Amino acid sequence: MRKVMDCRDYPSEMNCTLAISGEEEEVIAAAAQHAVAVHGHEDGPEFRASLRGLLKDEAPQHA
Repeated sequence: MRKVMDCRDYPSEMNCTLAISGEEEEVIAAAAQHAVAVHGHEDGPEFRASLRGLLKDEAPQHA
């Protein structure tokens, strides 16, 4: 199942609206890059583990 991470779920001073979806490892990698570049976080194993805990299942788009 595809996963999603949406910055709108985690309010910040930037009012970021980025949403990332895909396979779990793709989302973690992209979210980590985004968090470092845009939000000033520091990447590392503990940070990526915390991101993993924030992932949600993507709602099915097909009926």
